[in-house]
Amino acid sequence: QLQASGGGLVQPGEFLRLSCEASGFTFSMFVMGWYRQAPGKQRELVAEVVSGGKTKYGDSVKGRFTISRDNAKKTVYLLMNSLNSEDTAVYYCNAKQQILNRDYWGQGTQVTVSS
Repeated sequence: QLQASGGGLVQPGEFLRLSCEASGFTFSMFVMGWYRQAPGKQRELVAEVVSGGKTKYGDSVKGRFTISRDNAKKTVYLLMNSLNSEDTAVYYCNAKQQILNRDYWGQGTQVTVSS
């Protein structure tokens, strides 16, 4: 199970931090990621982080967003700086493990950037 939190309404240029707490699986074995889906658009990768800390970002968020994980707390975070209206979307937490063929999704949290 993945429980995301931290979404909300912010003004352009502000920041938000999303959290996703995991349970029911061995967190450290999974690649953890954040995806987002804006109205009328396909779901896209925002960022992902492997257990050892290596990260990957979508082109539109590089330099503004930072993903991190705490294996002891079974939690993944997404710090989003310099938000703009194009970041408005529902953000989903994801956990995947290729060898075990597991792919879990959280319920989504709404982020709205508007003045």
